[in-house]
Amino acid sequence: MKSSEAPIEKDVSGWTDPTLDSVRGTEAPKDPNKGYVALLGWSVNAIKAAQTFDRRYIVVAPDWAADFCLANNIPFISWDFARLNDRSMEIAQRLKDEGVDVCIPLFEETVEWSGAINSVLMDQPRMYGQSVLFRDKALMKRRAQLGGIRVGIFEEAHEKDDVIRFMKRVNQTLLKLDGDPDDPIHVKAFDKAGCLGHRMIRTVEDIDNIPGEEYPLLMESHLDGWEFAVEAWIHDGEIKFLNISEYVTLGYSVFVPATHELESWRNAITKQIEKLIKTFDIKFGQIHPEYFVTADGEMYFGEVAYRPPGFKAFELIEKAYGFSAYQASILVFDPKSTKEEVDAFFPRAVEDAKGCAGCFGVYPRRRVVSALEMPKETTEHPYFDSHELVAPTQETVPDRSAFGTHWGLVFFFGDDPITMRDLLKAQEELDFYV
Repeated sequence: MKSSEAPIEKDVSGWTDPTLDSVRGTEAPKDPNKGYVALLGWSVNAIKAAQTFDRRYIVVAPDWAADFCLANNIPFISWDFARLNDRSMEIAQRLKDEGVDVCIPLFEETVEWSGAINSVLMDQPRMYGQSVLFRDKALMKRRAQLGGIRVGIFEEAHEKDDVIRFMKRVNQTLLKLDGDPDDPIHVKAFDKAGCLGHRMIRTVEDIDNIPGEEYPLLMESHLDGWEFAVEAWIHDGEIKFLNISEYVTLGYSVFVPATHELESWRNAITKQIEKLIKTFDIKFGQIHPEYFVTADGEMYFGEVAYRPPGFKAFELIEKAYGFSAYQASILVFDPKSTKEEVDAFFPRAVEDAKGCAGCFGVYPRRRVVSALEMPKETTEHPYFDSHELVAPTQETVPDRSAFGTHWGLVFFFGDDPITMRDLLKAQEELDFYV
């Protein structure tokens, strides 16, 4: 009989990140009287923020993150967010047994999971239904309408003919005459983040280009106006910090704080966010709504997300203000945070900003590329900060689907929002991949 052998311990040392406080032994002491939070999804920046904060935390992410967490002393539970089955309740019970107080969603795909889990952890069954509203864009807009919030015309589409009918009805409503160009419409995925699945439809040919697997989808009328985003941290039903992120070109660039022109709308924007909080019955957490201001000064609701925004907006806010937006989220989600603690954490909006931080999403402008070449107009500008672009792995640039996915971000930091806005706009004419 063979003698039993001890299992060979897996070598994960290659995954060690020497910049992490959990590796350097400098992690902030955790306060057992404060909340224990679960971070749903994978974000190294969120983990770094948790390590320098005083709350206990655990990461819930797919099993591909296990080796990294083991190598870096990161508390971790493996979970497959893409799989809904009869074991789905198990993660809520595991976290409850672990002593976790609240789950914080880091990505769109974990919003529904956090609602389901928090409904168990906090014994508030309505929280799951609320999370569904944050993911299903059609339900979201109906709830907004019920709360007296202005939205554009919208409908669901299950097939191509639905889109054609909607486009015709919208333009009929706008009293278009024969020969007038049609107003465009927008189609979006029901439950995806940001620009994923977002297309602007101008012709029937554009409708033909929508793949069958993207149905069902949401259709919306086009709103001419100034589109912007808000990041708001809410505690006990009250706004504790409100940032206005100014888009230069949707899908390309954003910066914070906004120009004085957009900031002049802050009072009106704040009232809209308060109406949103009441309509969606938001007691705590961080939201990321988007709005339009039309030429006649009306404000229209686009959508709202219950998670950090894309385009590294949290990192831009930290660069501009000096506080960690991830720690801010942990703070307002934690049911054991006090009002005094939350009030003391946040700076004053705009006036306490140390500068203006922006980023630009790079899309190759050529069909065939062979190298990354940073333009001098970018790197020699005094506002240039850093970039995360990498050399191309393929020569042929794939066609962009809908608004597409950028190839990486370029970051800028400076004093003047107007200079930042013009600089970000100018990047659209430059070649980063040649």
